[in-house]
Amino acid sequence: MQIPGINKVKRRAGTLGRRVARQSLILMYHRIHESASDPWSLCVSPRYFAEHLEVLNRFAPILSLTSLCKALRDGKLPHGGVAITFDDGYADNLYAAAPLLERCAAPATVFITTGQIGSKREFWWDELARLLLQPGVLPDVLSLTINDVDYSWRLGRSALYSEADFDRDTHRQAWEGEQESRLRLYHSIWEILLPLPQQAQYAALDQLLHWSGQDPVGRSSQRTLTIEEIALLAQGELIQVGAHTITHPILPAHSVACQREEIFQSKAWLEEIIDAPVTCFAYPHGDYSKSTAALTREAGFDCACTTDEATIWRFTDPFLMPRLAVENWDGEEFARQLTRYLGTFGI
Repeated sequence: MQIPGINKVKRRAGTLGRRVARQSLILMYHRIHESASDPWSLCVSPRYFAEHLEVLNRFAPILSLTSLCKALRDGKLPHGGVAITFDDGYADNLYAAAPLLERCAAPATVFITTGQIGSKREFWWDELARLLLQPGVLPDVLSLTINDVDYSWRLGRSALYSEADFDRDTHRQAWEGEQESRLRLYHSIWEILLPLPQQAQYAALDQLLHWSGQDPVGRSSQRTLTIEEIALLAQGELIQVGAHTITHPILPAHSVACQREEIFQSKAWLEEIIDAPVTCFAYPHGDYSKSTAALTREAGFDCACTTDEATIWRFTDPFLMPRLAVENWDGEEFARQLTRYLGTFGI
């Protein structure tokens, strides 16, 4: 596969690389999937992911997250080293990502939300999108009681969500909807649900299901890994399983006791499934506090990843590892992003 302009990017990278310190980079993916609706830019198409791997294979050493963490602790961090991670535990990590990783012998870490394993319902943000961001007509007034607080929205012109509206919003981020649009409604409810316990999130979704007249059964395209699929994913040494809590909460929004359970129990459950140590953790939504990071150390993890966008360098805290969120870029744009962060490819 030829990626137009890649040599130009490589030449620029070589020039920049002479001026930067030794740095590595952790990439954050979520899904390898073709999606018409993706308000949080979680999906990278299989075609583009294959291009990303080609860029990495040609110009950067791909390290496992464990190897990168060890190199950081040993003071032997490579320049231009890249680690690949996936958050949440969608089933396409096994069926779309893993074959491409295996073809390139590229190691990766998949962080799994254990409470979602084998669930018939989608992640709450996906179910919210299914209820609000699919073409069709909804009632004019939406009233919800969320955590004992009453909310009400009048949909007005957005009660009808046309195919044209849907097509327009496929090119927008969740926060980019104008007033009285379905996308704005989606983001408003998402903001309310985000810091809440999972029980309150799904209680609100149950009200939305009743209001919209839709069924609670999730789409197969959005499903998460089963126990058997996680065990299959972890076979061999190429793909590492990491923990991503039980319910994917904003950890600092909850008590220390709740955080402890989310962190410790997700690790224990995954270790039982794969019959091996689980040594890497990722903070849901990238949110953490001093006590959250301390709990990941106490739980026995070797490292923990945030969503802060920066490179790894010799003073990086292994329990506050930044990552670059990868979007649905083609190979050339992906190479530009690597150049932006690393300045050069390779050691």
